[in-house]
Amino acid sequence: MHRLLPAALINQGQQQLLGLFLANHCPLCQRSTPAALCPSCCRQVRQCQSVAPCDRSQPGLSVVSWGRYEGGLRQLIGSLKYDGHKDIAQFLGTELGQTWLDQRPALPRSPRPTAIVPIPLHPTKLQQRGFNQADLIARWFCRLAQLPLYSQGLLRVQATQAQHSLGYGDRQRNLAQAFAVAPGQVNQLRNTTVWLIDDIFTTGATAQSAAQTLRRSGISVGGVCTVARAIAWSDAASETSPAETGPANISALG
Repeated sequence: MHRLLPAALINQGQQQLLGLFLANHCPLCQRSTPAALCPSCCRQVRQCQSVAPCDRSQPGLSVVSWGRYEGGLRQLIGSLKYDGHKDIAQFLGTELGQTWLDQRPALPRSPRPTAIVPIPLHPTKLQQRGFNQADLIARWFCRLAQLPLYSQGLLRVQATQAQHSLGYGDRQRNLAQAFAVAPGQVNQLRNTTVWLIDDIFTTGATAQSAAQTLRRSGISVGGVCTVARAIAWSDAASETSPAETGPANISALG
C-alpha cells in the first residue's frame, strides 16, 4: 500500500507547483520572478527614487515626480512603452500614487475634489503603440489613492513633432494647440481640481500646455504627477540641456 503523505507536505508541493505557473520574467533581466521585478532590478530602480519629489518652481503648477530619469528607471519606462510590458504600469502607478499621498499635506489645498487626467496620446500614436502608458499608470495611481480617473478628459487633437529634438521655446510652440478638453466631460471636470499624470517630465512644456487647455475651459489644475523627471529643477527652464539633446532621450510626449 502507498503511504499517505502529510497534508502539510501536499500543500507545500501544490504551492511550489502553482509558483511555477505564476512566475513571470523580470522585464529588465529576464530572470524568473513572482513580482513585477526581480529583487536585484527592483533595487536598481529604487536607487533612482528622488529624495525631494515635489517641485513648485513651475509657474502655477506643482510637480510631483517619483524618481530621476536614469539607470534602471529609464530602462523600466522604456520596457513599458516600447516592449509592451504593460504589467510594469502597476508597479510605477502604485509607487507614484504613494509618493503623491505622502506629499499631499505640503501641496496647495483646493475646496474641490481631486480628479486624475492622464496626458493623452494622439490617435495615430495610440494605434501604433496599442495603449497609452500614462493612462495605464494613472489607473493604478487612482486605485491606490482612491481617486476618480477621467481617461478621456483630455484629447490629443494635433500630432506634434518629437519633443526631444526641440529646445524649450520650440517645445511650447509645438504643443500650443495640441490638446482639447473632451466636450462630454467639461461640466464634470469643472467641479474638480485636476491632477495630470504622465510618465516623464522634461521641460514642463507638455504639462503646461495641457493645464492651459483645461483652464481655458474653466477647469482648475493642481499639478502634474510623473514617474520620472528628466531634467533637474534648476535646468528645467533652459533652452537646452544634456538630458534633452541626445537621441537616447525619451520625451514626455511618449
